[in-house]
Amino acid sequence: MMRDAGKITGEALAMAGEMVRPGITTKEIDTAIREYITKSGATPSFLNYGGFPASACISINDEVIHGIPSKKKILRDGDIVKIDVGAYYKGYHGDSANTFPVGNVSEEAMTLIRVTKESFLRGIETIGPGSRLGDLGAAVDGYVRQFGFSAVRKFVGHGVGRDLHEAPDVPNYGIAGRGQRIYTGMVIAVEPMINAGTYDVIQLDDGWTVKTADGKLSAHYEHTLAVTDNGVVLLTKV
Repeated sequence: MMRDAGKITGEALAMAGEMVRPGITTKEIDTAIREYITKSGATPSFLNYGGFPASACISINDEVIHGIPSKKKILRDGDIVKIDVGAYYKGYHGDSANTFPVGNVSEEAMTLIRVTKESFLRGIETIGPGSRLGDLGAAVDGYVRQFGFSAVRKFVGHGVGRDLHEAPDVPNYGIAGRGQRIYTGMVIAVEPMINAGTYDVIQLDDGWTVKTADGKLSAHYEHTLAVTDNGVVLLTKV
């Protein structure tokens, strides 16, 4: 069931990424995501979740997460855009995010995008039965620090299953050898949120949108993954 939910989630995100271009609105992308998920027989996990008014979180440049899609938000050449998608299918959720360059972006922006994805990969390399969440967090944070970047601390990854957000919290920082153990059968969303500057963030008055405190760029990369005896399975990868 979780493989199916993850597949729909991953496909919706990939489709959304193909739409990214200068001139398109975040509302247009959100509408396409909702239509794809519903045509697949699923429900957008984020729609009305805690009152969230859209099917996807779409965040631009210094917006870290939880950006609200709008007809007034138009992607422009040089932007980077984070798209976060969830699909609820037959009782289970999938959750995945990626950061996409819009047209021609700066070298710094491309480096941030690349480092964020690589930090995810280095983090999940630590995962195995009996490993600890601190191992994962230390790997993510230790890697991005080499570039002068920082892992957001106020928001973290999480368990996924019948609920969109379940225990345990999965921080993108930590101390190796510390934290909760990871066991076969766990399903978690690992999602580095990496800022070009400080890890401090602020929440806007809309109650959702989170931005970097210093106005610098932020990138986001996420997959829902299952821990098995034979390694990690990325349920939202397509």
